[in-house]
Parts: sequence; structure tokens; C-alpha cells
Amino acid sequence: MTPLTLTAGPKAARRTAWVPTIVLILGALYCLIPIAWVVVAATKDRSELFSTFTLAPGTGLFQNLSDLTAYRDGIFWRWMANSAFYAGLGALLSAAVSAAGGYALGRYSFRGREAIFKMILAGVLVPSIVLAVPQYLLLSKLGMADSYWSMLLPSILSPYGVYLVRIYAAASVPAELMEAARMDGASEWRIFSRIAVPMMMPGLITVFLFQFVGIWNNFLLPFVMLADDEKFPITLGLYTLLAQGASQPALYTLVITGCLLAILPLIGLFLVIQRFWSLDLMSGAVKA
Repeated sequence: MTPLTLTAGPKAARRTAWVPTIVLILGALYCLIPIAWVVVAATKDRSELFSTFTLAPGTGLFQNLSDLTAYRDGIFWRWMANSAFYAGLGALLSAAVSAAGGYALGRYSFRGREAIFKMILAGVLVPSIVLAVPQYLLLSKLGMADSYWSMLLPSILSPYGVYLVRIYAAASVPAELMEAARMDGASEWRIFSRIAVPMMMPGLITVFLFQFVGIWNNFLLPFVMLADDEKFPITLGLYTLLAQGASQPALYTLVITGCLLAILPLIGLFLVIQRFWSLDLMSGAVKA
């Protein structure tokens, strides 16, 4: 007699495939329901916000936008512009520094390289909240507190960005290609800028995206560094509006509408960068 072997049929495989699908759907709902609430709540006026069904749309979206624009002569849009400046320039400089540092650590051999890399790796594990007060004390000694520099300088160096680019450079920039360029007379700067940077572009875009989102959503650093509300980013500006809403409930609609407008740039940036991200990955696959 031969022993019986039990094999899972196609029905069992299909039933198993539903499990991760259901988990992903629940995760998506967990992330999207708060956004859906913000979108719906932003359409309600002051009387509808606390008196109608939570997910029932209102009729006050355009009035809320008008009131938000008129509040303190349009300071909300100043906060948005500040956030775009801090996040855009900070993420761009951080990607540039990460590109140079990660490329040097990943493609060059020099004394102390592993020690430097381990220090950077340790920096990835340090929460940013731990560094906020020391950074404030240092910049205050330099006379840079409550300035645009106090927001930009702490954002330039990203340990995680350097770590990510180092791994990406070691995997995507062949040493043979660098040697061939040197034999053709190319300088190290030319090899880095013309050969390595295009090949590392998907990794650099990832660093830029992570840094942009992190700086845009950062609350603690501007809360510690800035005192002039003309320099506030959107996170700190909306916090001040929310704090005033305790005594002026009419400001709640402005806060919710401001939250809706604050997430739109992030969604747009992700959609645009994802397109270039996919193009870079596909072009790298074609070249390979």
C-alpha cells in the first residue's frame, strides 16, 4: 500500500490568498478614514460641524476657505509658504549631502570608513526628540535661534539618508565603470556627478521624499526654535489656531480646513515623485 499524500487544492489556495488581502484592506481603511473625516468636516460650517452626522457633507467649504484666507490677513498661506520653503530646500540639501556622503562611504576605501559608518548608523537610532533641545542651545549660542537657519541646518544631515545612499551606491554603481571612467581621464567629481548620481537617482528621490515629508510634518523642532509666528510652518501655525479654539470655537472650522489644505501638497508630491521614481527604476532595468 502507498501512503496517501494530501495536497492543497486551488480552492484552499484561494482562501489563503484572501487573508493578506483582508489585512491590507483593514490597514487601508485605518489610514484613510481619518483623511475622509477631514475632507468631510472641512465642508461644514460652524453650525453643521457639531450638529450633523459625522460623514455627512456640509455646505460651508467655500466660506471656510474664504474665512481661512482672511484670518489675520492671510497668515495661513504664509505658514504654507514657510513649510514649502523649509521642506523643499531642506530635503534638497539633505539629498545632496546624503548623495556625497553615501557615495564616499559606499565606493571609496579609506581609514576610519567603517567607524564613520557605524557612527552614522547609531545616529539613525537616536530619536529626533532627543536632539531638539541640544540643537536649540547650540544654535542659540550662535545667534541663529528664531531664524530660518534654525529650521534648515538641523534638517540638512540625515543619518538615515546617508545610510540609505551608502547601501544604494554600493549596489548600483559598479567599480568597473568607475575604473573605466578614470582610464578615460574623468575626474572624481565628473564620475560622481555624471555617472554615480544618475545611477543613484531612485535612492536620492527616496531620501528627498522621506525628508520632505518629515520636515513638513515636523512639529517639535519649530516649536522649540521659533517664536515669531511669521516664521511658523503649517504644523505650528495650526497648533496655535487649535489652542485659540478652546476660547473661540469658531476657529475649529479654520483648523480643519487648514488640515485639509496641508495634506494636499504631500499627496501631490508623492504622486509626482512616484512617477519619476518608477521611470528611473524602469530605465535602470533596461540599461541592465
